[in-house]
Amino acid sequence: MQHQTVKDVMTREVVRVVPETGFREIVTLLTEFDITAVPVVDVDDRPVGVVSEADLMRTQVAQDDTESDLPALPPGPAAVTAGQLMTSPAVCTTPDVSVVAAARVMAGRHVKRLPVVDGHGRLVGMVSRGDLLRVFLRDDKAIRTEIVEEVLDDVTGVSPAAVGVEVEQGLVVLSGTIEPPELVPLVLRLCRAVDGVVSVTDRTNGAVARAAEAASES
Repeated sequence: MQHQTVKDVMTREVVRVVPETGFREIVTLLTEFDITAVPVVDVDDRPVGVVSEADLMRTQVAQDDTESDLPALPPGPAAVTAGQLMTSPAVCTTPDVSVVAAARVMAGRHVKRLPVVDGHGRLVGMVSRGDLLRVFLRDDKAIRTEIVEEVLDDVTGVSPAAVGVEVEQGLVVLSGTIEPPELVPLVLRLCRAVDGVVSVTDRTNGAVARAAEAASES
């Protein structure tokens, strides 16, 4: 069982700019290609930074507005090129990284997209949060098949025929019997690791028995 990788979901045709690209040209590219950021590359096509809408907005919010009572930000050095505007260094990933690992990098570094580079550090793609979230559009039947054939069938001691698996909108419900009970946490963890799974609910005999026991003690 393997997660999808970045190369499965990334955008391969990437709009990029160089450090000398001007402010207005960047805005034009974002508008023309309906994107929210562009990587900035050096002469060897290696990402050195990223210019996003947020970077460009800093110029706008620093402008004076005579019709507004809201104060403008203190003016800073004029930023008119990609090299001056970009957030640097670029936080990158590689094509063979799993979508889960890429998502963790985005969350940990507080970025919305990652340039994808090859073994030489050259730009080969771009992956966004939206790209990573596409795994949750996976067909429910495919999710169920993977759980039955690759999770339950691979856990020694578990009988796939004894476990009911229902999947709807990525929500997995397990019923039936998992023996021995010590394997339940492992099975639940492996099910949660399947691409497209939103949640896993344990309704096997052990879970039912534990719920009944807890109810009787309350």
